[in-house]
Amino acid sequence: MDIGVVGAGIVGLTLARALSMADPASRVTVLEKEPGIGRHQTGHNSGVVHAGLYYQPGSLKAQLCSRGRGMMREYCSDKGIAFEEAGKLVVAVDAGEVPGLKEIERRATANGVPGLRWISPAEMAAIEPHVRGVAALHSPHTAVVDFRQVARAVAEDVRAAGGEVRFGAEVRGIRRIRGRVAVLAGGEVLSFDRLVICAGLQGDRVAVAAGDGADPRIVPFLGMYYRLVPERRNLVRGLIYPVPDARFPFLGVHLTRTVHGEVLVGPNAVLGLAREAYRATGMRVADVMSTLGWPGFYRLAGRDFRAGVHELIGAASRRRFLSAAQRYVPEIGDRDIDRAPLGVRAQAVDRAGRLVDDFALSELSDVIAVRNAPSPAATSSFAIAEYLTPKVLAGR
Repeated sequence: MDIGVVGAGIVGLTLARALSMADPASRVTVLEKEPGIGRHQTGHNSGVVHAGLYYQPGSLKAQLCSRGRGMMREYCSDKGIAFEEAGKLVVAVDAGEVPGLKEIERRATANGVPGLRWISPAEMAAIEPHVRGVAALHSPHTAVVDFRQVARAVAEDVRAAGGEVRFGAEVRGIRRIRGRVAVLAGGEVLSFDRLVICAGLQGDRVAVAAGDGADPRIVPFLGMYYRLVPERRNLVRGLIYPVPDARFPFLGVHLTRTVHGEVLVGPNAVLGLAREAYRATGMRVADVMSTLGWPGFYRLAGRDFRAGVHELIGAASRRRFLSAAQRYVPEIGDRDIDRAPLGVRAQAVDRAGRLVDDFALSELSDVIAVRNAPSPAATSSFAIAEYLTPKVLAGR
């Protein structure tokens, strides 16, 4: 069977690897429009391997994050890739945040998060001496990794198994010809028995080209980061998170010690003016029109206008961004942070204006489209591949 996978991010590559291992007779081809691996969400994130604290019990996110974390750890061990269980504190800074922290504890316990503990301010200080708060959850097995490094290793596995990763192969059209899926990519027409779309920020557009519906649509959210200057990295030992706003699938400005030793501050979540522009002023007219042309965007904006304005102000003001981190690490000063590279989150919004919270898939007769796979998709990538593989091979 000939199988095409659109997207050489970590989700597409782990799927291609899983397909090659499950059915060595199949010919797997990964189509990537960029000249290299993991050029978008895979390579523009803080590298956190989540333990599964936040997700609704029973959801795909909850199931696949838990399974995926263990698979990621095992893969990195086999490949000699650095995987550090830095540990995470989720901090309630005052009594008003304690109920939200208790809800996270409930979900995390239901999801089987290993080693989770409710801790006091004194216990917090032993783990993160510079943190201030009234209570916290400690997740000792939350880890950090370089997801792009993992993706490169997975691509080598795909090639070793006889698969192909084609760069500069942007999908320009998809048609059905004589019972097969014909894909125009990289100036060629390629023919597949099955096609899987793992195109991230462009996933909805490629899915629609394959005959899927318009709902949901990707709305890009820009994630701005700062980082601690080297001489102030001692303020953070692992990962420090606020109690998130339960209305949104964003975790708030947090502090992350990366596998390379940096400490990132962020991200926030601001409506993006381009899907693939990694600077604050980046704009692409087609992407703006795509957002403005979606009915769900106006329903989302009407319902959450105040929160959106708050985030926009925070994005424009270094001081407001800094103050978000100072709530739980008050020693961070203005001179302690520098700008860091940006990221863009591919967030699906449905026609009713709801931010799609769970992973979302569409299954056509010969095409499977991953329609929503934001965080923790990288953590869950091996488990997502395991979940999708039998669905793809069932069509042979």
